[in-house]
Amino acid sequence: MTDATLLSTVVIPQLIVGLGNPEPKYYKTRHNIGFEVVDTLAHRAQISWSENRRFQALAGEGRGPAGKQIRLLKPLTYMNRSGQAIRAAIDWYKLPPESVLIIYDDLDLPVGRLRLRLSGSAGGHNGMKSAIAHLGTQNFPRLRIGIGKSSPDRDTVSHVLGKFSPEETQLVSEVLQLATDAVELTLKQGVEKAMNLYNSRVVSC
Repeated sequence: MTDATLLSTVVIPQLIVGLGNPEPKYYKTRHNIGFEVVDTLAHRAQISWSENRRFQALAGEGRGPAGKQIRLLKPLTYMNRSGQAIRAAIDWYKLPPESVLIIYDDLDLPVGRLRLRLSGSAGGHNGMKSAIAHLGTQNFPRLRIGIGKSSPDRDTVSHVLGKFSPEETQLVSEVLQLATDAVELTLKQGVEKAMNLYNSRVVSC
């Protein structure tokens, strides 16, 4: 199924997943920005997290914008095995893979940018590789949050698992609000509408 085919129907996410690593040492690292977006969504919707051992994840349910039901998930399986938790959740809720919106970090986007798509490859992201493998398809919406490339004197792993610089932290705070706005719009009017409005937006100093 291509983006063009998916665009013929309005895609409203039924499960929103943020990718990250669960230990405190990973808190607010670049690789965990997916967790931060769903945390922001949970805060806005007054949804509390609880550990769901069936999913191997933190999960929350409540009402989002316009009273729509919202289900949130933060896998506790570590990034490379994120797909296990997502698969368990969609099997339990009896959801099709196409109804899952996954939020994660992207090295190829600068800090201050986000990109919504209806489908696509993993692009080298291990969490997405696991999600695609366990869902058996890459035709599900995703929201990529820019974390910028590493500097020449720093390896990629250290960059991804490192924290944002003080200059970037203010941008990230605004990006989290923008990303949350975008996700809320997908719940009200669909992913395509949010793509049109938010893929061109840039948060800058």
